[in-house]
Parts: sequence; structure tokens; C-alpha cells
Amino acid sequence: MPYCPGVANPPATELVPGVFRIPTVGSWQVNSYALVDDDGSVTLVDTGLKAAPPKLVAGLAAMGKQPSDVVRIVLTHAHPDHAGGAAEMGRRTGAPIAVHGDDVEYAEAGTSPPADASHLAGRLFSRLAPGGSWPPFGVAEHLTDGQVLPVGGGLRVVATPGHSPGHISLLHEDTKVLITGDALFNVLGVRLSPRPLCSDHRMTQRTAHRLGELEYDVAAFTHGPEITERPREAIRTYLRTKLSASTPE
Repeated sequence: MPYCPGVANPPATELVPGVFRIPTVGSWQVNSYALVDDDGSVTLVDTGLKAAPPKLVAGLAAMGKQPSDVVRIVLTHAHPDHAGGAAEMGRRTGAPIAVHGDDVEYAEAGTSPPADASHLAGRLFSRLAPGGSWPPFGVAEHLTDGQVLPVGGGLRVVATPGHSPGHISLLHEDTKVLITGDALFNVLGVRLSPRPLCSDHRMTQRTAHRLGELEYDVAAFTHGPEITERPREAIRTYLRTKLSASTPE
């Protein structure tokens, strides 16, 4: 179901069979995802802000699931709106938490990576709004680029660093759903993350092009609504006409 202002949206929306979007802020300003395997077990992708666990539990309930069904938590990166609820969801589910190796130190410390200091906006953001913090948690699995997790036919790790040192996107190979993480937003159209939120904005620009090289039928964003009609073309058009034309500062 698309976002409709003034209309209550469900706590979980099934994008394709077995893949659900769970909004944790608004209707799709911050999204987590749940992937249901053939045996009924659930992999949770991202855990929202520190206050998000009740919404995640409500989303699971809407799917006919409960926290004990969650067997794995995968984080796209160590920022407070994606990892803030991880400690609590880990406690509620008992599930191990997986993070790319380059973000593990931040996840386990409960702090965001430093903002990009190569430009004024990043320096000001670091000074005026330092990276958020959250309850720290242990990381059970250090993810690597190209790794395929045993989730419903394979959940492939696609390293897209820049937004954070260990940022990843995820491709669910069986359903052809791409979870972009914050490599790309879909807020007022497809776009990069704002520069001050990135650890290395130039790297974010470079690695976003990996998403244009993949094959998928649905693009699911952690900020913004999914694209179900020709999503690869929409992303490749942005990368070709807007991102490629921009000059990193």
C-alpha cells in the first residue's frame, strides 16, 4: 500500500510474498524490513531508532509473527535510526546481530562514525549535531561484500560504503527485492543521502553506482517508499543523469 497522507497505514506491508516493510517513523520516513523464510523464521533488516522496538513488534504481529520467530538481525549500517533499537530487539528475540566488519566498532560502542570532514557542511554538522548514540550491543557476525546469507534463497551483501564505512545494501535473490539502505533515498525522488550525514560523501557517490549494476524487480528504501515499477531504470536514470553529472566537492 502506498503512503496516503491522513490515512492510517498498516504496521507491516508485504512488498512481495515473504518480504515486508515495517515503518518505524511515519509511514515510510524510516523503514525496517522483515523477510520470512520457508520454515516461518524471520530475518529482520534494521531496527530503527531506540524507541522503535514496539513498532517492530507490532509489525511482526501484523505478519502473524512474534519476536521469538526472529532468528537473525542484519543492520545496513551503524547510525541511530537503523541500529538504535538493535540492543532491545536482540534482547527480545535472542537473535544474533550481523553488521559489516567496517561498522562493527561503532555498533559495539553505540556511536555513529564521524561525519565527512572534507567539506564545511560535514564539519559544521559534527560540531553542532554530533553523531547520535544508542545502547551498544555485541555483533555476532561480521559481514563481507558478496557474502550470501541463508535467507529465503539467498540474501546477498552488497558493500556500498560512504554513508558509513561499512554501509551495505542487500539483494534478496529469490524475490529480486533490493534493500538499498541509505546508499540511496527515495524522498522527493531518488537521491543520495544529504552530505553531512555521510562519512565519505565522494565514496557514497561512487559506490551508489553498484546499485545500477544489479538485477531487481523492487527497490525498497530505508528512507522513502518502495519503487515497484521499473525500479532499476529509475535508479539507473538518476545515477546517469544526475549523480554522474555532479562534481564532488
